Amino acid sequence: MSRPGNTSHITDSTKKADPQEGAGSTSPQNGAGTGAQHATGHVTEVRSDRGQPRPSGLEIARMPSAAERTRTLVHSTCSSALLITGLEGARPEQLEPRLRNVGPEGDLFLLFPADSPVVRAATHAQDDELSAVLEITDVAPVSVPHRIRGRAWITGWLTRVPGLAPPGSMTLRLEVNEAYVDDLWGACAVEPEAFAAALPDPLARDETELLQHLHAHHGEQVRSLCGLVDREGREGHDGNRRIKSVTPLALDRFGLRVRFQDTDGRCFDARFEFPEPVTGLGPLRRAMRRLFEAATD
Repeated sequence: MSRPGNTSHITDSTKKADPQEGAGSTSPQNGAGTGAQHATGHVTEVRSDRGQPRPSGLEIARMPSAAERTRTLVHSTCSSALLITGLEGARPEQLEPRLRNVGPEGDLFLLFPADSPVVRAATHAQDDELSAVLEITDVAPVSVPHRIRGRAWITGWLTRVPGLAPPGSMTLRLEVNEAYVDDLWGACAVEPEAFAAALPDPLARDETELLQHLHAHHGEQVRSLCGLVDREGREGHDGNRRIKSVTPLALDRFGLRVRFQDTDGRCFDARFEFPEPVTGLGPLRRAMRRLFEAATD
C-alpha cells in the first residue's frame, strides 16, 4: 500500500455519474453531498453527488486549504465566466475575462474588452453596487471519466478601474464578499480574509502541461503505479490485467492523484503523496523519480 516516503490513499468513484454533469453549472448553495463506508484503513467509498471521489481522513492531514484551492483555481488556466444579473443573454466568450489577478488586499482584477457587456454593465451602475459572481470551472487536461474536477464561485461587488488596462480594454475590480469551492477535495465556503491571505499552489500554472506530458510520454511509468495499489484483488500484482486505463488526474505540491478504470468501467482514484511538499519543477522531478522507482521495486 505504501513505500518509504510515498503513501497512496484510494477513493472510489464508481457511483453512477449525474447525466447532467458538465452540461451546466452547479450553484454554491447546492453544495455537494458526501458519504463514507470504510472497507479497510486505506480504502474509502467517498464520493460527491456527481460521482467524483472525495478524500479519506488519511489525506486530510496533508491537503491544501479551501482558500488555497480557490486561489489556485484563480491563478490557473481554468476557464471562467463573470455572471451578472441581466446579462443572461450574453455569449459565453463575452463573460470570460482575458486575465485574472488577485491584488494584495484580496480583490480580483479582471481584464475585459472595453466594449464587452460586462464593462457596459459596470459603467451603467457607476456608484451603485453591482453584484457579480466569478465562476471558475476546472476540467481535467486529459480525458477521464467525470472530467470536471471542480468549480469555484467568488461573489462580490464589481467596479471599473480606469487607467490600468491597455487601449481597447478595461480592468474591473471584484471586491470579494464570499467564495465557495467544490472540487476533488470536497466542498467548502471560504471567507474573504482567508482568500486574501492564501497563496496558490506553486505548480498551478504548470499542472496542465505536466499532466499532459505524463499521460503522453510516461504512460508505462504511470501504469506502474498499479504496483503501489493493493485493494482486495481488484488492483495490485494479481489485478493489473483488469485495469483498463491509468490516467494522471491532478498534481499539486503534496502529491499526484491518478484515476484508474477497470474493464467493468468502474473508476477509483489513488493519491500518491510526495515525501515532502515540492516548491517547484526541480523538486517535483526528484519526487516523481522517487515515486516511479518505488513502484518498480
